[in-house]
Amino acid sequence: MAVGPWRRRSRRTAYENAWLEVFHDEVDRPDGGPGIYGVVHFRTRAVGVLAVGDDGRILLVGQHRYTLDLYSWEIPEGGVDEAETMEAGARRELREETGFEADAWRPLFGFTTSNSVTDERGEMFMATGLRPGDASPDATEDIEVRWATLDEIRAEIARGEIHDLMTIAAIQHYGLELASA
Repeated sequence: MAVGPWRRRSRRTAYENAWLEVFHDEVDRPDGGPGIYGVVHFRTRAVGVLAVGDDGRILLVGQHRYTLDLYSWEIPEGGVDEAETMEAGARRELREETGFEADAWRPLFGFTTSNSVTDERGEMFMATGLRPGDASPDATEDIEVRWATLDEIRAEIARGEIHDLMTIAAIQHYGLELASA
């Protein structure tokens, strides 16, 4: 299978679980030489929600991230399987992680994550007209919820306290929208 200047000669599954599959590809590189490539394939698509309250503050969730062994403050985000629309997945993630539901939804942008090693794609949404409710996080999630202003979040990003790239991208996009309004 030819993909751009790369040619895949073979593909095998090196590892898989319920959430992802890792492919080991034998390839011909763009220079024509033989090579290998590892591809992490997520079984879901990524979704993020920039939830903005009536007062302009932004809803953040905090949880310990096993992979980094760090606590992370970020926007609500998660995975959406093929049977669900991206907006429905965004609505579900916001409700599960925070308990909030929103009256208004707007797609912000599509994205790819770490595209040198994964084929994961995602979409970012903005939610407004927020109404509180009861959260129902997954068993793997021990989530805190807090509100912060755009300036507070930008300062936390600048200090390296917020490091989640989906959150940084959503905040940057939102800041640019506000500046051009």
